[in-house]
Amino acid sequence: MNADLAKQWRMLDLQALDTRLTQLAHKKRTLPVLAELETATKQQAELFEEVVLARTAAQDVEREITKAEDAVQLVRDRAARNQQRLDAGQGSPKDLQGMQHELETLARRQAELEDEELAVMERAEELRATLARREAQKAEVDEKIVSLTNQRDEAIAEIDKESNSVAAQRDQVAPGLGADLLGLYEKVREQCGGLAAAALTQRRCGGCGLELNASELARFRNAPENEILRCEDCRRIVVRTSESGL
Repeated sequence: MNADLAKQWRMLDLQALDTRLTQLAHKKRTLPVLAELETATKQQAELFEEVVLARTAAQDVEREITKAEDAVQLVRDRAARNQQRLDAGQGSPKDLQGMQHELETLARRQAELEDEELAVMERAEELRATLARREAQKAEVDEKIVSLTNQRDEAIAEIDKESNSVAAQRDQVAPGLGADLLGLYEKVREQCGGLAAAALTQRRCGGCGLELNASELARFRNAPENEILRCEDCRRIVVRTSESGL
């Protein structure tokens, strides 16, 4: 294939734009903030589960406290009734003796229940503290995610802005190659990992970096100016410039 040298140089301009677009796409995919955001999102999910578990445990122990308080109050009420009857001397001496014995039993039971209630209340205090810590940790991560999301959006917006600018330049440059040369360029670019055209600099292919051997140098040196040349090693299009060393 033949193409004016000016079009070949224009192809190098196109390649530079495509290379920049590839770099920007890679930068967008590998922004450090994306990894940070992913980690923070996982932490958020884990903390959400921990908060739910901690809140459930706290609610359960609150019910235990109510149950313990009711049990203590029940014993207190019965003891109070017995004490009133005892103070009033209601009943036979045998009944009064039985009530006195029951009051002693109720007092021991009340002490046991109050100890159990105290233990439940201490456990409740620990669970409330755990819930508060988990909620504070989640709130901190939530805030971090908001900040990271803003950073991500700002970074992506900046990249997209440059990508749109480069793409607009590409739209202006590409038609200048002509359909045939542009078609070859796109085909080679697909086959060679995005790099289709490179300048020959100091007898080295800008695509693979290898120096041309003697036969290739002779071929390149003697080829017409408008001939499209390909590197024998990497098969990329090689464009001759004033820096080629021919």
